[in-house]
Amino acid sequence: MQEQNVPVQEQKAKYKRVVLKISGEALAGEANFGLDQKTLDGLSENLKTVFELGVEIAIVVGGGNFWRGRMGKGMDRTTADHMGMLATVMNALALQDALESKGIPVRVQTAIEMRQIAEPYIRRRAIRHLEKKRIVIFACGTGNPYFTTDTAAALRAAEIDAEVILKATKVDGVYDDDPAKNPNAKKYSRISYLDILNQRLRVMDSTATSLSMDNNIPIIVFGIDRPENIVKVVLGEDIGTSIT
Repeated sequence: MQEQNVPVQEQKAKYKRVVLKISGEALAGEANFGLDQKTLDGLSENLKTVFELGVEIAIVVGGGNFWRGRMGKGMDRTTADHMGMLATVMNALALQDALESKGIPVRVQTAIEMRQIAEPYIRRRAIRHLEKKRIVIFACGTGNPYFTTDTAAALRAAEIDAEVILKATKVDGVYDDDPAKNPNAKKYSRISYLDILNQRLRVMDSTATSLSMDNNIPIIVFGIDRPENIVKVVLGEDIGTSIT
């Protein structure tokens, strides 16, 4: 729980190493497409606060603000998914630029090689960057079609021994129904992996949920509409929904 009247910089973070999953839509702001500079600035400012708390931060970005594989109706699924992976690279580079403007060292690693603009994903190099106090942004998902960036977040979290997955979305937690369509939808403060799977709640795909469950990596789902929520979660405040 956050201490009262104590500056954030003097508080102790609950986690040492985290994977932050940011949906592409969250980077679009109210426009719902493309990139919103105000959103990027607010996000990077709060990530700087977390960074200055000594937390090692790895970020997995989605690409839904530009393209999702399922948008390619009539298109080969593998081709459509590869296009979605390229969309995540645009978001990763934009976020890298926003963070570097705050004086934070950042490295982008991609699961599909594009050496002119980013490093290829190498687990040991990613961990070394974190140890050297650099933020690492993972793009291109897992590099494979038919897998979402949520699954990429669960996979990277397991690979780098992250303590938690922080899933920042446009919804402020996990509900038993779509809160945008059902005003009576119930929000969970805590829920198990198995309940997510059994109730088919669309917070993460089943592969990502199962992978997190198998590796005992907790997930916290919270709203990114207030970027300061990232700081609150890292400090241990009870917001959003915890999946354990």
